[in-house]
Amino acid sequence: MAKGKKTGGGSRQGVPNKTTVDVREAIALIAQRNVEKFESWLEQVAMEDPGKAADLFLKAIEYHIPKLARTEQTGPNGGAIHHTFEWLQ
Repeated sequence: MAKGKKTGGGSRQGVPNKTTVDVREAIALIAQRNVEKFESWLEQVAMEDPGKAADLFLKAIEYHIPKLARTEQTGPNGGAIHHTFEWLQ
């Protein structure tokens, strides 16, 4: 193999590993089969600790509804953004 040159095929970039795909599909299937049980489990937890039930629910939905990335907006040179408002007549 020449130094700095890739040889051989390998996997294409961005193609998920077959094992990863299989595991994700298995987890999705388990989740689908236990939707009603999950609701019951949450109700049981909520009877003793509503806050914990809410926390469990929020953690579970992270896998269904991804979190949005946080962004920060800055003005010139990383400084503050200044806004000017005028009343229209």
